[in-house]
Amino acid sequence: MTDDPFALFDGWFAEAKASEPNDPNAMALATADSRGRPSVRMVLLKGYGPQGFVFYTNREGRKAGELATNPEAALLFHWKSLRRQVRIEGPVEIVSDAESDAYFASRSRDSQLGAWASDQSRPLDARETFAARFEAMKARFEGGDVPRPPFWGGYRVIPRQIEFWQDRAHRLHERRLFTRSGDGWNEGLLYP
Repeated sequence: MTDDPFALFDGWFAEAKASEPNDPNAMALATADSRGRPSVRMVLLKGYGPQGFVFYTNREGRKAGELATNPEAALLFHWKSLRRQVRIEGPVEIVSDAESDAYFASRSRDSQLGAWASDQSRPLDARETFAARFEAMKARFEGGDVPRPPFWGGYRVIPRQIEFWQDRAHRLHERRLFTRSGDGWNEGLLYP
């Protein structure tokens, strides 16, 4: 047993990558608007460490608007095959341009073009409209690198608390809650 939540997450995440058939880095992201109305969606974890958990998105979409108004979020990893969950809560900060640029450059070209073509969270009249935008971006950037759109980048959830949940027989689950305390963590065991 470790008293470092990031070391524990490293181990659990490694097991998830070995056992989950699709997207072991998928996490539910919960945000709330200025009136406290929540919304949740799945995003992909693209980096993590003691500074926090990073995901990327269009900064003109609904989640970005909610984070601008209320820069707090909750994350949930659910690894069903392992019968485990990890819950994370805390404030959110915008990732630096340099970090966003580096991640964007690592994406496939089609994913880069898709970021330019997407009006995330806004209705479209037809799927064909998005396909036409994608083709227009292919033509626009043909023969060159695709730069990161100015409206696209990363966010980091800085954990205030991290809970590790492990399924046990008869619903006698094990829950370990780590709460940030200065530069360290306090741990407590929770019960179902």
